[in-house]
Amino acid sequence: MSYLAAEGNRPDQPFAVFSGDCLFANSVGRPDLLGDEQSSVLAKQLFHSLHDFYLKLGEDVRVHPAHGAGSPCGANISDRLVTTIGYERKNNPALQFQDEAKFVEYVLFTAPPEPKYYPRMKQENVKGPVVLERLPTCPALPPKEFAEAVQESSVQLVDNRQMLAFGGGHIKGALNIGPRAELSIWAGWMLDPEKPIFLVLRQDTDLPEVQRQLLRVGFYNFGGYLLGGMEEWSNKALPITSLAQMPVQELNAALPPTDLQVLDVRTPGERQDGYIPGSTYIFLPELEKKAERLDQARPVAVYCDSGYRASLAASLLVRMGFKDVRNVPGSWKAWKAAGYAVQKPKERKKGTDTDLS
Repeated sequence: MSYLAAEGNRPDQPFAVFSGDCLFANSVGRPDLLGDEQSSVLAKQLFHSLHDFYLKLGEDVRVHPAHGAGSPCGANISDRLVTTIGYERKNNPALQFQDEAKFVEYVLFTAPPEPKYYPRMKQENVKGPVVLERLPTCPALPPKEFAEAVQESSVQLVDNRQMLAFGGGHIKGALNIGPRAELSIWAGWMLDPEKPIFLVLRQDTDLPEVQRQLLRVGFYNFGGYLLGGMEEWSNKALPITSLAQMPVQELNAALPPTDLQVLDVRTPGERQDGYIPGSTYIFLPELEKKAERLDQARPVAVYCDSGYRASLAASLLVRMGFKDVRNVPGSWKAWKAAGYAVQKPKERKKGTDTDLS
């Protein structure tokens, strides 16, 4: 559903459109989530929605989409929160197709992998969310009590601090899912709704917002949060581990890598646009399943687009037993800003999986 906005005295001159899941900044919605038998039909409908409605709007009409960068609801959505019809007409790759068949092929080919939590969320949405009337209970646990609780193998420890703070010192076994809008998405990909979540926060007052973001993807089971955060943890002389940070200057100096393994954990669409020469590609949600492609005995430097997902991936590798793991802060953005060499993949053939070497 889309909504046009206009002033009352100029109803025929809309100044904005709220485009829902149809038109995004630099992307369009995905028509492949209801099964292969409906994908082509929905892709054709999407083509006509774009050409028969959106592209007939004025060039200066503002577009307010329902999703932004990082969302798997479209391929390579831009980080612009607002755009215009004119800008998208000129720059949106999906709007450059005048032929319906070519558009259908493009939009189905470029759709990102379907998140594993989507089927669960569909069921949640059909039956309706649990009515809590308040945020779920998440007790404040002093450091020693928190330390005992997270020793259990059946719990999930999430460190919600920024990647450099996490790298400087964190609790062993923690996954770094930092304080950004993508928290909901990556929690949905990486966490188990059946296991209790224990939280390490930047500050105690962050708890309500973090819980709200986790509730959006169906997480209700909270074991507790670390009272006073890592400052109180360290004051009690409890063990701290660190995650090495490898700036792009150091990474570039190490290329071509000899012993160092460079790991790209971005989406297939991001990989298709170029990558650090010699890097191995594993899409982040597939990392546990495909980690055997990496040698645990050799160091690994992990990058994504900005370092956010790379820090999560690095923390997962450490939890899996990798001994020498480094996060690349700034990651692909910093690599390109520094002007370093970029490699392009071979042409991706339809029907291949997410392995883009």
